[in-house]
Amino acid sequence: MSKTIKGFSKLTKSAKIDWLATNFAHDPIPFKQTLARYLNSDKVVQQLHDEFIENTITNFYLPYGIAPNFIINNKSYVIPMAIEESSVVAAASMVAKYWSTRGGFTARVLSTEKTGQIHFISSRTYDELYTYFTKIKSDLIASTDDLTENMRKRGGGIKELQLVDKTNDLANYYQLHLSFNTVDSMGANFINSCLERIARQFEKEGIEIVMSILSNYLPHCIARAEVSCPIADLGKDGQNFAEKFYQAVQIAQVEPYRAVTHNKGIMNGIDAVVIATGNDFRAVEAGAHAHASNSGQYRSLTQCSITDGMFRFWIEIPLSLGTVGGLTTSHPLAKLSLELLQNPSANELMEIVAVAGLAQNFAALNALITTGIQKGHMKMHLQNILNQLGANADEKAKVNLLFKEETVSHSSVKAALQKLRTQA
Repeated sequence: MSKTIKGFSKLTKSAKIDWLATNFAHDPIPFKQTLARYLNSDKVVQQLHDEFIENTITNFYLPYGIAPNFIINNKSYVIPMAIEESSVVAAASMVAKYWSTRGGFTARVLSTEKTGQIHFISSRTYDELYTYFTKIKSDLIASTDDLTENMRKRGGGIKELQLVDKTNDLANYYQLHLSFNTVDSMGANFINSCLERIARQFEKEGIEIVMSILSNYLPHCIARAEVSCPIADLGKDGQNFAEKFYQAVQIAQVEPYRAVTHNKGIMNGIDAVVIATGNDFRAVEAGAHAHASNSGQYRSLTQCSITDGMFRFWIEIPLSLGTVGGLTTSHPLAKLSLELLQNPSANELMEIVAVAGLAQNFAALNALITTGIQKGHMKMHLQNILNQLGANADEKAKVNLLFKEETVSHSSVKAALQKLRTQA
């Protein structure tokens, strides 16, 4: 029997749920109960959530936590993080406190240029196209004046427009390559609107526009964050720690298998803040991993040095973020996150997010070269395992005590819980 449907988007929410429960749920009653449990009781908030995307039937919640004690450019911050993975918030908090007594983090934005491209096909020569392009270039930019007016008032807008010959890569393929400054907005809709307007103005006989779209590759929209201190301040075994830490970073520079996991840990911290502030974590991920590959080999996004008795650890990462527009304005928790961050500009948010990634990487490497990653991670994961096994409050307290100094694994926790229940 076919389980396809026409006009699903036109059904009411309850009708959508009824159809799904009838056709796809193992047991319709708990299926509907689960969906209902995660709807927001505030109808205004629920309507807002319903309008973010299409075909909504409930909300999917992520835990929203706070990592305190960050000192960034001599200013105190608490950093909101939305993420489901255990130990991420704890690790960020631990590292924030550690570096707060060693000068804190320094951060700065190196550049804020974003890119959009109009891809087109033409059998004309580059010289012919260039003559046409230079003749109408000012008209192309002027055609977006109504779109860019407010952005230009804030110091942004279109910064550069170039004709690029790509025929060596693909027959008859050219680009209009544009650079933008979108100030405090992420700017995706703004950029795409400008591109489509220019494309319509540029297109004529012999020029076929294929597509107009922003790029999430951002080699010129970079934030840098750093920590540094005398090696002596790293502790009684500081020299050995610094050297081993340095080697761990170098391994991630030369071994792609390690670099991917190394950078995934960085993105644990970055994505959590990006999501909490209503920004686009998929775009940030894409740009970060492209940046990690810009040498021709996938490498670590962080670097480390030991020079003249000083330990330095830093990151340079592309980040396209906004603090106005989109979810940053319309999602209540995104607005709250920005309030907790003291209403930063887009540049300041770039700095904060870069710091979160650096902190997460420091925590991971610190664990890897000392106790190992599993001890701390599985301690945090213990509560998830106990919940999966249906432990009650008394059982949780007893198992937590049992594993205070023991390594946590799913099988060992299950065995301990079964033993407790047998003895009861």
